Amino acid sequence: MRIINRDSYQKHVKEAAEYIGKYLSDRPKLSIVLGSGLGGVSSSLSDPLTIQYKDIPHFPVSTAPGHKGELVFGKIGAVQTLLMSGRLHPYEGFSMQEIVFPIRVMQLLGVQMLFVTNASGGLNPDFEPGTPMLITDHINFMGNNPLVGPNFDAWGPRFPDMSEVYDLELRKMAVDAARELGIKLQEGVYVGVTGPNFETPAELRMLRRMGADAVGMSTVPEVICAVHAGLRVLGISAITDRAVAEGLEPLTAEQVLEIAEKTGHKIASIFLKITEKV
Repeated sequence: MRIINRDSYQKHVKEAAEYIGKYLSDRPKLSIVLGSGLGGVSSSLSDPLTIQYKDIPHFPVSTAPGHKGELVFGKIGAVQTLLMSGRLHPYEGFSMQEIVFPIRVMQLLGVQMLFVTNASGGLNPDFEPGTPMLITDHINFMGNNPLVGPNFDAWGPRFPDMSEVYDLELRKMAVDAARELGIKLQEGVYVGVTGPNFETPAELRMLRRMGADAVGMSTVPEVICAVHAGLRVLGISAITDRAVAEGLEPLTAEQVLEIAEKTGHKIASIFLKITEKV
């Protein structure tokens, strides 16, 4: 799906949303994008309904390890929720339009809040693997932007403000939830890179000096699109490894997934606590 024509793109998003809408009795207010190894969040859903990406018209199908490729609908507490179990990455060969296609579908379905998760390397030397990090801001180091091209005014403004990308009220709720649960929650800046290779020591030093606390290969495009669409955004990273240049050790995707799955239980608990209050 290499859509570059604005009218065709809008039409495809609408057709995908209409297909999904046929299966829903209630429209979701919250959507959660699950990163690598974080599929365990879905266990928090009651009365789940699953739709495979491959069955949805025009919907891109994720290929990354640890990403199932399905939408799961249900409730977390009293909040009607859509889980995106499996996201899309630039390193898979997807265009920015394809990566944010699900966000546009969520927008048409009436989603008001977007919670994003990811597995990331801890650039901050004080961050330990297995610890969640509340994203306070991000740096787009992917070399592209999902809003490049003609703007569709009905979806958002040509020049969206990014002074508070990650909703301050939701961030405060996440901090309070973690405190109540006794979960250590770091806070920091996430930098999104293209991948798929893990970073060199020189690159890690550069990213840290730029002001980033964690590095990953996702999240930034979806968040930019969500802010453009007027959604309130909350982001939490699972710190899976020490991405510190000094003493850097070899890393595999399997190691990342293992730690992400363990950290996912903490993130799910925080999300569940927040939904009790929104």
